Amino acid sequence: MVDALAPGPITQIAWVVTDIAATEQFLTASFGVRKWARLPDVHFGPETCTYRGEPADFTAHIALSYHGEMQFELIQPVRGVSIYTEFLEHSGPGLHHICSEPADFDAAIRAAADRGIDIVQQGDMSGQMRFAYLDGAASGVPFLELAEIGPNMRTMFEQIKAQA
Repeated sequence: MVDALAPGPITQIAWVVTDIAATEQFLTASFGVRKWARLPDVHFGPETCTYRGEPADFTAHIALSYHGEMQFELIQPVRGVSIYTEFLEHSGPGLHHICSEPADFDAAIRAAADRGIDIVQQGDMSGQMRFAYLDGAASGVPFLELAEIGPNMRTMFEQIKAQA
């Protein structure tokens, strides 16, 4: 039996898009999502984020909502080079990643490295969320995001879920 990197449930499905409003409308009509929380101009800086092993500096519009317990995330890159702009250049808009929250984030990152799985982008959002995108392209999966969610970010997610 192979030990899973992220044995917990999938908590998020995310799309990278070129028109966040149009994708919100489509997913609202498709799934009955009532409300999206729009987070414009979220900055990821070189002090806390890397892309392909180098400091990263980029900005993206983010929209979040829920369908039941599943978080939907839309990401529209607006400035800089990132895993998101790379995806748009190679694939166009579409399903980008699924996210899981391993019980031990650091152990999951080490396990990925031990298996030779590249971490394409990673970062820390003011101590409230750590994330790492694992490259799944060789297996036909764009990316798997591993996340560790802090209490303030969790509270924000719960508020968004209550309104969705």
